[in-house]
Amino acid sequence: MPRQIRDITLIAIALYISLGVGPAVAQDGKLTLHVTPHQAYVFVDGRAISEASKCRSLKLSPGHHKIELVNYGYSPATRDVVITPGDTTDVEASLVPVSSSVSGPIGAITIEGANRKAVLLNGKTPDFFVGHGDEFNHEWGWKQELVVPPGNYQVTILSRDNEAWSGPVAVNANERVVVRVPKGVSKTVPWPRGEKLSPVPRFTAGTASATVAVARPTAQLAAGATTINCGDSSQLKWTTSDAPQVEVAPLGQVAVSGEQSIRPTQTTNYQLTALGPGGKITSDATVNVNTDVQAHLEFSPSQVQYKRIGDKVLEEGNTSLNWTSSNASTASIDPVGTVPTSGTQPIQAKPRKTDAGPVDETVTYTLSAKNECGGTTTQTATLHIVGSIVPPELVMRSVYFQTNIPAVKSTSAGLLQSEQDELRAIAESFKRYVAMDPSAKLMLSGHADERGASDYNQGLSERRAELVKQFLTDQGVSPDHLETQAFGEKQNLSADEIKELSKQNPNLSEEDRVRDMWRFRTFELANNRRVDVSLTTTGQESRREFPYKSEDAAELVVRNGPASTSAVQLAAKTEKMTK
Repeated sequence: MPRQIRDITLIAIALYISLGVGPAVAQDGKLTLHVTPHQAYVFVDGRAISEASKCRSLKLSPGHHKIELVNYGYSPATRDVVITPGDTTDVEASLVPVSSSVSGPIGAITIEGANRKAVLLNGKTPDFFVGHGDEFNHEWGWKQELVVPPGNYQVTILSRDNEAWSGPVAVNANERVVVRVPKGVSKTVPWPRGEKLSPVPRFTAGTASATVAVARPTAQLAAGATTINCGDSSQLKWTTSDAPQVEVAPLGQVAVSGEQSIRPTQTTNYQLTALGPGGKITSDATVNVNTDVQAHLEFSPSQVQYKRIGDKVLEEGNTSLNWTSSNASTASIDPVGTVPTSGTQPIQAKPRKTDAGPVDETVTYTLSAKNECGGTTTQTATLHIVGSIVPPELVMRSVYFQTNIPAVKSTSAGLLQSEQDELRAIAESFKRYVAMDPSAKLMLSGHADERGASDYNQGLSERRAELVKQFLTDQGVSPDHLETQAFGEKQNLSADEIKELSKQNPNLSEEDRVRDMWRFRTFELANNRRVDVSLTTTGQESRREFPYKSEDAAELVVRNGPASTSAVQLAAKTEKMTK
């Protein structure tokens, strides 16, 4: 049987078995093809079938099918068809030629024993189809040759679902490699006519000749911005030709040409790999990422004043904390917390110390700024707080006594109710004061009026100071914070001083002062029977404010003291009255 007739018979039998070419059965449908050029190859659902001219009518199962019509040197055509049982579906396609030609250097591949099986280079999908075996099977007379750029190729011979042969083939310029299916490469021989062919059209076919010239892929990758800050983006653009499979690492598979916005977090080299029947080619573009973070932090002003007396803040300086950062996505300030990457925030300055004394503190704030690219920086700023914390002034007046009271040192009598009340208030106030200033002490200074001998007055003033001390101690004031001294009549107030104190006394009206002038000598003596209280740490002194309006004021001003025959009896009577 002639070889050509035998090949046609084998194809017809195969089609009958695999696709049902022949009389249709009820459950199948028919596909008729009208394709130019007639050498185009037919792929059905990814399976290599035959030349379009050899399978113009196909029997297909009902449903959706993908028809791909390819011929190297032409733009492929794809049709999605729906086969209906018992019906015929027509497909017409006219492939558009690619006008460019292929320049040298070139080599050639001869494929023997492939008959009309599909030949693919560097891939196994229709995109890598270059022709069928009958187009590349001899180099004598009418040439049938596969022309390729020098390089390494993975040649695959397909027939429907079967691989007749697949293997590597190395082609040098002006050499021809002979592949015998299914054994593989059989020989490599000189091919001097390769120098004469360039340039070569991509596809030419005659009655018994065919030349397919495969082009090498081209590729170009570029980045719009090659240096960016962290968080910024750049635009990748690429173009390729003759490369159905294109990847950009690390992005993955991409369209044959296009662009994509990228936002790398570190300096990245992008590599485009374009793979086609004519080989593989790469192109690179590097985007440099600046990860450095710049930041600044400062106080304005950097020193503030603080003054507090007791619980009352008299001066509390305010300042502004100012910061900026660049190339940062997040920021925080210790001890403020999370903040914008740049900003201003008022700060109310408070010292850490709470006890009394001078304030001289330095407070440190730390800015931490970072970005998603791993860049980070810290900046510090210090705030100087100066001033003082002072315990509150004590509200206290001097304590006044009756004539010759107390009579003996050991007695606890001698304090009238008004003076006891005053000392209780002083005790409570001073205990709060000491909690703030543990070094504080009260000085208790005893006085006596000018009557009597100096020795007697000295002893009387000592007993008065000790009595006040004992009373304060009984109210919970530690003796360690109390000191006493006695002056007798040595530091008595003068008449003019007492008149001035009378004018300043808020409990007396002008009418009171005029009315009492006739007994001024009595009040002069009463104002000098006292114990003054002073704060040693600040020098604050008790108010010399005689309790003219108290219920027991009359007892305080009696010149001769309580009505009794002896000072001891007077003291006992006073003690009994106060209990």
